[in-house]
Amino acid sequence: MMNYNKKIVATASILGAITIAIGAFGAHGLKELVDVKSLATFETGVRYQMYHVFALLILGFATAVSSATQKWVTRFFIIGIIFFSGSIYLLSLNSLFSFDAKSIGFITPIGGLFLIIGWLRLAYGVIVNK
Repeated sequence: MMNYNKKIVATASILGAITIAIGAFGAHGLKELVDVKSLATFETGVRYQMYHVFALLILGFATAVSSATQKWVTRFFIIGIIFFSGSIYLLSLNSLFSFDAKSIGFITPIGGLFLIIGWLRLAYGVIVNK
């Protein structure tokens, strides 16, 4: 039987399903509600989320990567997805809210930083792996 990290693969699978649902909502449910620029912004959030879902899925099957590296990268990616993509979703839907979602715009680059740190942590973990 193949050795892999079940938690990471399951997490990636669930996030993948969520990403498809969010993407479908954006593609079909938002066309009449927001302008073209907001829709394109929303799609950026979906795209980055799916990129990191694929990365997590690969990471879960990467037996050559230490479990500590897998755990840290997974944490950084999940926080990054929530902050980066999540804030992009809210910002792109700003016209639909009674509050100004632009006030949370500072979260987007923090989420991006977590995604970058995740990739750097993966590089570090691979480099120091014996």
